[in-house]
Amino acid sequence: MGVFSTASGSRKTRVVVGGVALLGATALVLSGCAPTEEGGAPAGDLTFKVGTALPVTGNLAFLGPPEIAGTEYAAAEVNEAAKGITIELTQGDSGDTDNKAYETEIPRLLGEGVGAIIGAASSGTSLQFIDQVVGANVIQFSPANTSAEFTTYDDKGLYFRTAPSDVLQGEVLGNLIAEDGNETLGMIVLNDSYGTGLASFTKEAFEAAGGEVVSEVTYNTGDTNFSAQISEVLAASPDAIALITFEEVATMIPEIVSSFPADKLYFVDGNLANFGDQFPAGTLAGAKGTLPGLSIDTLGDFTSGLNDFWVGEGNEELTEFSYAAESYDAVILLALASLAAGSTDPVEVAAKLQEVSGGSGDGTKCTTFAECADIINDGGVADYDGISGPITFDEVGDPTEATIGIYQYGEDNTYTAAD
Repeated sequence: MGVFSTASGSRKTRVVVGGVALLGATALVLSGCAPTEEGGAPAGDLTFKVGTALPVTGNLAFLGPPEIAGTEYAAAEVNEAAKGITIELTQGDSGDTDNKAYETEIPRLLGEGVGAIIGAASSGTSLQFIDQVVGANVIQFSPANTSAEFTTYDDKGLYFRTAPSDVLQGEVLGNLIAEDGNETLGMIVLNDSYGTGLASFTKEAFEAAGGEVVSEVTYNTGDTNFSAQISEVLAASPDAIALITFEEVATMIPEIVSSFPADKLYFVDGNLANFGDQFPAGTLAGAKGTLPGLSIDTLGDFTSGLNDFWVGEGNEELTEFSYAAESYDAVILLALASLAAGSTDPVEVAAKLQEVSGGSGDGTKCTTFAECADIINDGGVADYDGISGPITFDEVGDPTEATIGIYQYGEDNTYTAAD
């Protein structure tokens, strides 16, 4: 696995242990503070309206519950803290590029006067409505978009994400497959900006490590039969197969493992799921996958608290936690930026997001909303280190510090951090 460290315009790679890769970067140092009343009290009570366009339906619907729960949990903590900012949260469905739920949901949210929309999870789906959102001078903030396309997108300074670019995940995945002793690789790839982008970075890393990609086949959102793609990849007799897909992988798995060893399969964030008894015991034993974010195994306090909150709100117990922390951090950062700006105007809030993440300004480190809000209300600059990591936005809204976890499936078809 690799570590990317960006400094003074250079990029270097070195080896680390622990099943993760870290992307670090230097940041410009600026200063600023929010207006306060004498004695450090908030300048006034702000109410910032936030909408979500997360996958209630579509091919990433399994990510909907943890992401939605993360936003609700964060909003509840912000509002309970009573530090001068209230989050008014309105949930919405992004759907996917097949069912196009966003075509009605985004206009609905904008019509309700939200200052930010959290979502979508899918990069391809986000690209369908980003122009509509930023064109309305509203912030779009994704907890799970990983396509490299967003780094250079003309977003008016209004797009942010707590998930890292797939440049990093592809590097980690390609090196992992090579380090496992595989010399040839086949890939089944979702034909959208996420799938093809991640596939290209994985291929680049794998081939740089001396491997060869012998088959790379694609499918489209909405497809339901993948026999032709599976047959084509298997015909190339690869040592390993990377499945760069969304939840369509559940349809592919039985056909693949009937003639290919599961411990030579590699999953990614778009399909790494706890399948449990959806398949016979041992179906996926030994398969590996990558997922941006701190190891789920190390986030026990957060996931336990999140699940207790979610169930307490009358929902079913969570079985997935992918991108829950990133969703939580998105709400916290928006609240802190609004507080720092002393405003709910989206453009003014966006102008403070880099600062409160520690990407600019000589801020004081803090790890909870209440702690950071106190710093801001006392006239200081807060540098929030989140549940998902330090975040530290650069000037285009990308996190400059991120972690990629490596996971492995057991006999029960669920995954844990790899040794």
